[in-house]
Amino acid sequence: MDELPIGRRVAYWRGRRKMSQQVFADRLGKSKSWVDKVERGVRRLDKFSVLYEIADVLQLDASLLLGKEPERRADGLTCIDEVEVEEIRSALERYDSMSSFFAATPQPPSLAEMTKSVNHAWLTFQYARYGVLTRALPKLVRDAQALDSVASGDDAQRAAHLLGQVYQIASSALRKLGEYELAWLAADRSMAVSQRAEDPLLAGVATYRVGSALLALGRARPALEVNVSVANRLAPGGGNDSNPERLSVYGMLLLQGAMAAARMGDNNTVRDLVNGAEEVAGALGSDQNHYWTSFGPTNLELHRAAAAVELGEGGQAVNTHEQKIMRQDGFNALLPERRAHHMLDLARGFAQIGDLDKAGEALVDGDRLAPSEIRCRPIAHEVMSNVLRRTRGAPPAPFAELAEHMGVGI
Repeated sequence: MDELPIGRRVAYWRGRRKMSQQVFADRLGKSKSWVDKVERGVRRLDKFSVLYEIADVLQLDASLLLGKEPERRADGLTCIDEVEVEEIRSALERYDSMSSFFAATPQPPSLAEMTKSVNHAWLTFQYARYGVLTRALPKLVRDAQALDSVASGDDAQRAAHLLGQVYQIASSALRKLGEYELAWLAADRSMAVSQRAEDPLLAGVATYRVGSALLALGRARPALEVNVSVANRLAPGGGNDSNPERLSVYGMLLLQGAMAAARMGDNNTVRDLVNGAEEVAGALGSDQNHYWTSFGPTNLELHRAAAAVELGEGGQAVNTHEQKIMRQDGFNALLPERRAHHMLDLARGFAQIGDLDKAGEALVDGDRLAPSEIRCRPIAHEVMSNVLRRTRGAPPAPFAELAEHMGVGI
């Protein structure tokens, strides 16, 4: 999309909104011929006033027409297109597995094609390209549902596994962007379909996503309970193997439980769960990405710092960053979403101990790693606003520039 001429972008989004050229022209107060010339590049769009009128009719951020990623604005809109949110909601509300009994469904992609699309979506999330991901999610969800509804025999289990992953991707992205109720719905869908996939580890990761959504909704106790309950069932030993996949899922469930306990102010439970996860990370031996968990010794320390922030112990979080995280090579090897997420947690830690300059630097560093993780997340806007409000005098130029990009003022 970024490389297309602006007229082609207009045509693309008009098609996504299911408007004919005539309907689009009528809503703009232009002729169909004018629209056709714009979309073919015969007529230039050189007036910002017209560009913004087009964006308004298409219900999208004007920056998309300019080939840029949309940024979160001060009016509360996120880096997610609200029309896309509704498309994702509609896709999540479909019941293709039932409707396929009564009517023919569209030809779904093959298992190989779907696997490739799901893997690409996971990487798009872990590189924190949330705008790109949410625009692709409606079709991805519909395709995965369609494949799951018609797959049979040995293919049925694989199709269910892919659909469960798609629901998890949707849940994770929507939670990042502040759509917490929808994130919970997607995670819950993932738990349900995981039973048909007959993969307890997939169900374990789905539980982790449910816990994340519950925590975002302020439901810390149920988040703690569901993570610990399923972690106990998946724990290595007693008939369960100790392969890297199980260790990774089990470790992440413990860490998510620790985050819920931290939100509740339960220091003892946080310590127990983090210590348990530390043993698992030691057994795993290195940072890995089984089931897209990014679990390992480094991610463990990131969660240790994040839990300290949730407990209001910013000094401990900063110490963990300086004494453990930055003294090992693992941090720089993590994917951008993990590193930028940590810089956001670190900014919160610095703000808690009153080091506002360092807090601002952490936000700027996070933005350099993965702009969407800082510019699109509601929590990042809260931190930015807090730091700006408490800063005396003019903030440093990089920090002031980032605040302007985010649309955050004092």
